[in-house]
Amino acid sequence: MSKVKSQKDEVLLLKNQICFSMYSSMHRLMKLYRPLLADIGLTYPQYIVMLVMWEEKISTVSKIGERLQLDSGTLTPLLKRLEQMDYLIRERSNVDERIVNIVLTKKGKSLREKAKLIPEKIFCLSGIEETQASQLKQILDQLGSH
Repeated sequence: MSKVKSQKDEVLLLKNQICFSMYSSMHRLMKLYRPLLADIGLTYPQYIVMLVMWEEKISTVSKIGERLQLDSGTLTPLLKRLEQMDYLIRERSNVDERIVNIVLTKKGKSLREKAKLIPEKIFCLSGIEETQASQLKQILDQLGSH
């Protein structure tokens, strides 16, 4: 086999795929998150919604969807469940009833305290250094913005 053909075949090896490295890393990361989030009674999708709400306090379904890159069909059940858990309230806007406002409850605000240690624990469990984590985040942010 020629050297050129051999090099072209190398690009299709699983070990050379960036997408698979990201996929397998994401699986490992979710395994790290699962027990920590279970301790505070959240799933990962619920956790990222709460991260937005802890920043915003009040938002709309569409703004949360934009931030998390989730459509309303995915986001609405998450918000309903978080409302059932008394972490937030969904209410129609008085100005435009097509807009659903999301308001963080007192219980939702207090959950933030329980979640504060999760990022540090994940960082420690991941086994990567702070500078590596920062570089990785920059690369992933760049990849996600294109």
